[in-house]
Parts: sequence; structure tokens; C-alpha cells
Amino acid sequence: MAKKAVATFSGDKASLRNMVKCIRMGKSPRTGAYVFQEEMVATDKVKDFFAKK
Repeated sequence: MAKKAVATFSGDKASLRNMVKCIRMGKSPRTGAYVFQEEMVATDKVKDFFAKK
């Protein structure tokens, strides 16, 4: 049976409710391979994260 991966965050639980994990996909200019940029972003800054390149 496969193991279930569970993500846990240490720290203040109240402040983590305002954070989301954003993943943006792009192409590497050097190799042309797809690269993924992951970042924990505040919920009010999500649109800014996806707007920038």
C-alpha cells in the first residue's frame, strides 16, 4: 500500500491560514526544459505572484 505524503508547517497556525502555496511553470531560457517556481505567498499577494515573470 502506498504511503500518504502529509505536509506539515511549523509555526503559528493562525498566520499560516493567510498563506497559500503557489506554483508557476515556465521554460528555462538556457535548456528549454520546463521549470517550476514554488513559493508560499500571502493570500492577498497571489495575483502579484502570477503577474510577474
